[in-house]
Amino acid sequence: MNVNDFNKDYSDDDSVSVDLSSTGTNTESDRQAKSDERDETKEVQRLAASETAHIRFWRLVVVSLLLISGAVLSTFTYVFLNGEEKDDYVDAYYLFANTVRDITRFRAGNMFEAYQGLGETLTAHATNMNLTFPFVSLPMFEVAGRHTLAQSRNELLFFAPFVAGDRKEEWEQYAVEHQGWLDEGRKIRLEADQTLQEILIYRHWGVTIWQTSPVPFTSSLQNFNVRSFENTEFVMDTMRLLKNSVLTWVEDASRTSGAVWNEKDHDAFHAQFVTSTGSESPHDRPHTSIYTPIFEQLGNRNSNIVGFLAGITAFDAYLADLLPDKPYCIFSYELTGNRALYLGDGDRHETAFNQYEVVVPFNAYRDPELAANTDGHCRYSLHIYPSQQFAQGYKSSLPIVFTSLVAATFFLMALTFLVYDRFVHRRNIKVVNAAARSNAIVSSLFPSNVRDRLFEDAKARSDVNQAAHSRLKTFLHNGDSSDTAITDENAHHSDFFKTKPIAELFPHTTIMFADISGFTAWSSSREPAQVFQLLETLYHSFDETAKKRRVFKVETVGDCYVAVAGLPDPRKDHAVVMARFAKDCMHQMHSLTRKLEVSLGPDTADLSLRIGLHSGPVTAGVLRGERSRFQLFGDTMNTAARMESNGIRGRIQISQETSDLLADAGKTQWFVAREDTIVAKGKGELNTFWLSVGDVGKGRSTTDTTHSSDDVFAPNNYNSSVALDGLMTTSAESDQQVYNLVSNKTSRLIDWNVDVLSRLIKQIVARRKASKVPKKDSSKQYFCPGDNRGAGTTVLDEVTEILALPEFDADAARRQQDPENIELDDSITSQLQQYVSNVSAMYRNNPFHNFEHASHVTMSVVKLLSRIVAPVDVVVSDGKNQKRSFASKLHDHTYGITSDPLTQFACVFSALIHDVDHSGVPNAQLVKENSKIATFYQGKSVAEQNSVDLAWDLLLDDSFKDLRAAIFATDVEKARFRQLVVNSVMATDIMDPDLKAIRNARWEKAFSAFPNMQEDLKDVTNRKATIVIEHLIQASDVAHTMQHWHIYRKWNERLFLELYQAYIAGRAEKSPETFWYKGELGFFDFYIIPLAMKLKECGVFGVSSDEYLNYAMRNRKEWEDRGQEVVREMMEKIKGGT
Repeated sequence: MNVNDFNKDYSDDDSVSVDLSSTGTNTESDRQAKSDERDETKEVQRLAASETAHIRFWRLVVVSLLLISGAVLSTFTYVFLNGEEKDDYVDAYYLFANTVRDITRFRAGNMFEAYQGLGETLTAHATNMNLTFPFVSLPMFEVAGRHTLAQSRNELLFFAPFVAGDRKEEWEQYAVEHQGWLDEGRKIRLEADQTLQEILIYRHWGVTIWQTSPVPFTSSLQNFNVRSFENTEFVMDTMRLLKNSVLTWVEDASRTSGAVWNEKDHDAFHAQFVTSTGSESPHDRPHTSIYTPIFEQLGNRNSNIVGFLAGITAFDAYLADLLPDKPYCIFSYELTGNRALYLGDGDRHETAFNQYEVVVPFNAYRDPELAANTDGHCRYSLHIYPSQQFAQGYKSSLPIVFTSLVAATFFLMALTFLVYDRFVHRRNIKVVNAAARSNAIVSSLFPSNVRDRLFEDAKARSDVNQAAHSRLKTFLHNGDSSDTAITDENAHHSDFFKTKPIAELFPHTTIMFADISGFTAWSSSREPAQVFQLLETLYHSFDETAKKRRVFKVETVGDCYVAVAGLPDPRKDHAVVMARFAKDCMHQMHSLTRKLEVSLGPDTADLSLRIGLHSGPVTAGVLRGERSRFQLFGDTMNTAARMESNGIRGRIQISQETSDLLADAGKTQWFVAREDTIVAKGKGELNTFWLSVGDVGKGRSTTDTTHSSDDVFAPNNYNSSVALDGLMTTSAESDQQVYNLVSNKTSRLIDWNVDVLSRLIKQIVARRKASKVPKKDSSKQYFCPGDNRGAGTTVLDEVTEILALPEFDADAARRQQDPENIELDDSITSQLQQYVSNVSAMYRNNPFHNFEHASHVTMSVVKLLSRIVAPVDVVVSDGKNQKRSFASKLHDHTYGITSDPLTQFACVFSALIHDVDHSGVPNAQLVKENSKIATFYQGKSVAEQNSVDLAWDLLLDDSFKDLRAAIFATDVEKARFRQLVVNSVMATDIMDPDLKAIRNARWEKAFSAFPNMQEDLKDVTNRKATIVIEHLIQASDVAHTMQHWHIYRKWNERLFLELYQAYIAGRAEKSPETFWYKGELGFFDFYIIPLAMKLKECGVFGVSSDEYLNYAMRNRKEWEDRGQEVVREMMEKIKGGT
């Protein structure tokens, strides 16, 4: 039958189905029923009208209350929050002003005390040295002065003794003889200042400036008569009267400051404290002087004043970190952070804030009252005000926001109530109409006494008011009306057993059982998430088709899908509909598994359905109790299950009853009789038929519900790729040649490998970004030990005892983004696809060592890597450190493997390339044959070294520069990647005695009960990581022995055939038939089971270690029991094939 005929049959049968369901005309009873329905509706509406007025009244009351409450509460919220903000900024301002006051008093006191302390130091020195003023010079005056300046934040100070007129000549001689303090001070200053001017000396007489700090480098100040300064006489008189430090008026300090500071240094001094708003120089800013008396006697303020210390005070220095102002002359500053912004002369504060003024005196007088009543000096104070900008900092949109939120909340509540009320109103109308229709229908279907009994029963139980059959249909159609629900919690536990069960006999149905053949073996090598991904994808597709076909899905039991046609709505064409549905499921299975193979890995496309159909009566109902559900019972169910279990994968088996119904419907061309009869449990021999499926692939017969392995002895079935000439070419023509020659299955395997590697590359890129590793320059050539290997050296020489893994980077783990959000460049993806395609073509057409085997090993490596988990007692912290803490624990527990994406990529990459160009014979045979590669690799690990060299040379081709840049960005990464690949691939050589001895010694050293406590902890961890990586790929290389029996059988047959072909070709001394049974037992006992136990002892593979060990033990037992029979079967297939 061609496709057009097939589609025509579909269309015809659908039309018949519709016609059957829509036959009949409106009879008198129908019209009467409709009339009664209208009367019932009016009666119900009349009864409901009395409640309508009350509902409307209270609706208005509720809405009004909500709106009034919202308005009042919104107003209160705004007023309250606005007042709170104002209080916050006022409190903050006074706190700030008080802080300024305290710091100002502290600094002013510090300045006064610093000068008075230096004055007392001069007096003490004179007393101690029996000197008389003015003939006193303080040694190291620059040091003492520098400390005083630092404490007082002044830019200049000097000591000026009083020199009487009759002692000028004596003073002149003294000044000449004791001017050594100048050189002393200059040497000290030179240590910190390298911009000195030439020293010039001039002398002036009077109340002379003697010692200064910083030491001057011109003579303009030395012996200068201080009385020549303006207002100095008044200040000195005030100082004598108060016998305390006094401040002068604001004055021009350029003359004194210019003698010790150059412009650059002077500007730098002021720049520490103030930011100018204009072009004025530091000399233009306000300066004052402090005069501090020096007493003749130490500690006696009533003794004669013999001189004074004077300092130049820049208000800049005092107003940094504060907020200042001044009287007589008023200057304004603005505080910005920890700096003072000079605004200029005058009072520039904002008058709107006068009420918040805080006044802080800038002095430290011992007698403030006397100082206030004494003229001749200047008293400074700070007047502090907040600014609009300061107040604005405490203003926010919170009052408006919260007010809006409150108002919006009440508005939404009112709106929600109105919407809810509207829906309730509409629902009530529908309920009233439904109730009227239900009453009319019940009245027309049942006699009055039966109807009354139903109503009384419903009223007593608060249950549904429908007949049993109607309640059943409501349950099946997921009805949620309170009138039809049967799962009310209270009634469920107390009342439903008082009524009759909800069950019914459906005499005309067709049931389908569909089992996924090969699922058990397939799922044994998959992650749980992958298993559910497959089932959900398939079952969802089946469900959608069932809805379109009006087929009822009964349940799924594991990988078995059960459906029925003919209930809850009976239909005559149930067999035809179910036959079509079964065909749809078969086609969808074929299509979806091929698509899923890209994400779920090898062998997914080999899965198929085994379907059985049977027609007959069935009892359907709801089995009440905990988790009630709809179920089918009866012989029809059992027979349908036998049709499936005795069927063939990829085929639909139907019973005699179903075939008769199809024949009656004119569909005899849809099925053919099965040649043999089947023996069904409890049924005896049955004649069955095959339903035509179409072109969805052929399967082989089996009665095993899980066996799905391919016939490995079919020609060219063991490898789908084709060898190419010029494998190392990577031009566009060669790429096209690769794509054209690979089979569909190999193409799907390539896509799957590319998907796996792409996800790992994304992890590498994400970690590299988080670690801030520099991006690799793809135009630059990078080298590592394997690139330029010298003559006489091989890959085996690169194997190291300890692989160096990077240390854990907590910051990178915290910063790393989700790798799934990383987008790889198209060039990287295309080059990866090209590389994997070339690798697949480099595998030879061997039954076992082929690209499919490499993909199977890759899948096992990915599974084991995903199963590496943290210990159960890991407790991570909450909050921001949770991700970093968990990653750190996981890093330590897995010896650093899980935290290094490059290591994981190298493991998967090694699995992909580990058997490239494998010749189909062991290394020993290659050495025996004295082949070129055996000679080149010195007879050691020949196939493994050859695979590494071929795959590495291909990777270094210019066509893959972007791919390389994504894998390794630095020489260090490249060398580490190379080392990981070499160690991993070489670990697959399990026959070399030297490598085996090294691995055993490494294991004993790493997991010894008596470890070497003096060994570096990092080396200990890396050695364990090396062992885990090598055992990971070793276990994956023989993973089929530690998986489901049917997977083991599949690959065991392929390896047997490969060795038998080598024997026939004269490349093996013995036929595997002679040693295969005992050889496999020894292989399990001396390698597989010990390896599985070591996986468990490593402690990092979670449940996979137990899973692998259990499968290995069971397969060993199965082989011991059935191995000889299996060998005979394999030989029979070989001989039959030849």
